[in-house]
Amino acid sequence: MRGDTAGLEGLLREVRRQASRPDGPDAREVLHWLHRHTGADFALVTEDGDTVESSTAGFPREILRSLAPLLARMSGGQLAAAATQADEWNVRCEVLGVHDSRPVLVAAARSALSPEAVALIPHAGSVITLLRRAMDGDRAWRGFQYKARQVRFGVLSALLVAGPVLARRMTTGAVPPLLEADRLRVHLLHCLPADRDRIVRAYQDPSGYHGPDLLVHCPVFKEHVICLIADDAGTRDGYGSGGHAGGLGAELHRLVRDNPGYAMGVSDPHPLSSTAEAYGQAAHALAAARATPGRVVSHRGQTPLGEVLPRRPALAWARALLHPLDSLPKTTVDITRLVTSMPRAAVARLLDLSRNTVTAHIKRAEAALGLDLADARSRAAVHLALALTSGCTTIEPDEPPTPPSLADLLDSEPAAAWARTFLLPLQAPQRRTLQAWIDANTDGQQAARRLGISRNTVRAHLRTAEALLRRDLLTAGTGVHDVVHALHIAGQLPVGLDLPDSPASIPTARTP
Repeated sequence: MRGDTAGLEGLLREVRRQASRPDGPDAREVLHWLHRHTGADFALVTEDGDTVESSTAGFPREILRSLAPLLARMSGGQLAAAATQADEWNVRCEVLGVHDSRPVLVAAARSALSPEAVALIPHAGSVITLLRRAMDGDRAWRGFQYKARQVRFGVLSALLVAGPVLARRMTTGAVPPLLEADRLRVHLLHCLPADRDRIVRAYQDPSGYHGPDLLVHCPVFKEHVICLIADDAGTRDGYGSGGHAGGLGAELHRLVRDNPGYAMGVSDPHPLSSTAEAYGQAAHALAAARATPGRVVSHRGQTPLGEVLPRRPALAWARALLHPLDSLPKTTVDITRLVTSMPRAAVARLLDLSRNTVTAHIKRAEAALGLDLADARSRAAVHLALALTSGCTTIEPDEPPTPPSLADLLDSEPAAAWARTFLLPLQAPQRRTLQAWIDANTDGQQAARRLGISRNTVRAHLRTAEALLRRDLLTAGTGVHDVVHALHIAGQLPVGLDLPDSPASIPTARTP
């Protein structure tokens, strides 16, 4: 009796050791433990009787051929346990589990096993069954987490590119509660890449969503979590979750407060169809947050340039500039839109496309537009045109028959006032650096050479400008567009670096 108890206690210790393994339990280790305590060799054989899942080193696999009929009867449910002889080996078999997959634990020894060893085998079989179920459950859990992550990313992608209708169609039968909201804020959390999984899972509900909100791993920047927070109440603090201070927005604020390496940018409330604009605001706010003591900044940007321009002439210019894109596939147009807001490599990661595929689409758009989208000024013009035409599907009455040039469009007192307000926070060093940086097509090394300062100094000036302007200049770079337009309006771009003018006088793309 004491021998049985000692064997079971040792088996339980092995189970505890397997349960605490960081990479999950390993049934093979239980087989090795059995070999050490019984002297027999063991194998775990699948229900077909031909495949050995795992075994001890000395197990005689040649006996399986003669055991095949017995193993088939056992896997078929006719027998639960059996003892037999096979080629001078004493064999004991134990069926594991009661489901469709019924592997068999086979013990083989040259001499008869002791009563204690015989009694230990069914207990070990039960333990292995539980470990296998735990491994199956762990695999299922990991599979669910992976699929839930992909669905959340799909919802975000649909909201960014197409809108809530596509997001609903993609999730029919399991529509996330976020899509019932009228408005949302984007909280863009900067954290350690290793912390992202923990943060996202900490607030995940059984459906794989996050209650009324949605947390998504940013596919582009490994240190970002994109948090879509429902904001139907329109609270000014950006705490979200229906405006309740105890919601997920408040939890994100607490995470930043408690972790010195974290920072967060928060957008204004936007309708779900304007998620891309909300993300852009959050990105700008995050750029400022990383340079502020509190490390959380809510977007408080000035009126966009497009909203201070005369509407009908601005739309006429924008539509004329973008008209060549009408003949291109929608995928090309969508990729072109994204490329004006983030680097090409980031677009490739976002859409899970190769860089070559993204480049091919961009070359097609460049040929149609007659622009080099690698040029910061060209991207700024296209970005402005896309912003002006966003949501406009009808021709405005009394639209000018001849579109104005962009230079004429920006030559107005409202645009000049916008540029003065935009550039006002900058000191002379940051303004000179920005001018040289745009002159060098955002190449920090060339800007440093032209200014006679180090590249690190250029980067430091740009970081300061990010915080002062509350624009992202160095991560995704979407704030560069406003800088280009403001410097152009203020007459501070060097002569000969004018923005693309009217569609009739747009320069052709440079040869790569």
